[in-house]
Amino acid sequence: MDTHVILNIFHIMLVAPFFIWVGISRDRLPDGVFTALVVLGIVLTLYHGFKAYNRLVAKSSYVWVNLIHTLWVGPLLFYVGVNKKETPRSAFELVLLTGFAALGYHMYELAAHYDFL
Repeated sequence: MDTHVILNIFHIMLVAPFFIWVGISRDRLPDGVFTALVVLGIVLTLYHGFKAYNRLVAKSSYVWVNLIHTLWVGPLLFYVGVNKKETPRSAFELVLLTGFAALGYHMYELAAHYDFL
């Protein structure tokens, strides 16, 4: 199976539902989820920052994908994880919106890959 298809399915089945759950649950989340968000935020920022650098050097047209994860998703998850139940509602709303955006984008990409559009 194509790597991009696997990434699309991963985001549709796991990432988007997790973000939507976090955005809806807000301060009712278990404490361990906040710790996971901190770790996930750090890992995403570092991994995609490294990938973005390599893609910039290679002049790849896909560097934008890594920049979104490095400059938006990773720091947002870290922020929510650090602030825990004191996180402003607006940050939870941004996680929710990011989840819906990921769901829509990856469903579109999967449909386009299989010529459903």
